[in-house]
Amino acid sequence: ARALLFGGLPVSALQQQVQDQLKQAMRDQDAVERSTLRMLIAAFKNAEIEAGTSLSDEHALAVVQKQAKQRRESIEEFRKAGRQDLVDQETAELVVLERFLPAQATDEDIRAAAQQVITETGAAGPREIGKVMPVLTASFAGRADGRRISAIVRELLGS
Repeated sequence: ARALLFGGLPVSALQQQVQDQLKQAMRDQDAVERSTLRMLIAAFKNAEIEAGTSLSDEHALAVVQKQAKQRRESIEEFRKAGRQDLVDQETAELVVLERFLPAQATDEDIRAAAQQVITETGAAGPREIGKVMPVLTASFAGRADGRRISAIVRELLGS
């Protein structure tokens, strides 16, 4: 039996884990974790409204990944603008979000898998990246950013 979210919809195991962490953050009086988890719960709720139904664990994970990606992009932009205070804040939020993500794949893991897919598909140059990318993005879903995968594939295909 799945627990119910505030709006009465059943929640995924990941959403329940986030709610439990929020309760703990409130007990610990951890302001950064508390605000980050509240933003994440709001993102879950928005995704449910958009979908018109409760989220599966897979969809809930996609919401966490999107939130983490937004933090990474913000960190990059704030770093360019010289706003270390905002970099620190976004980094702290990213640390909280990363607890709910699967372990990230290493560049070596991606490179080995990419080399295998290149060999299997017979991709021979930069124009054939389209043969390799769909296979790799599917196999590394949630564990590696598409830009990282693309950079490694481009390097291997010699573009």
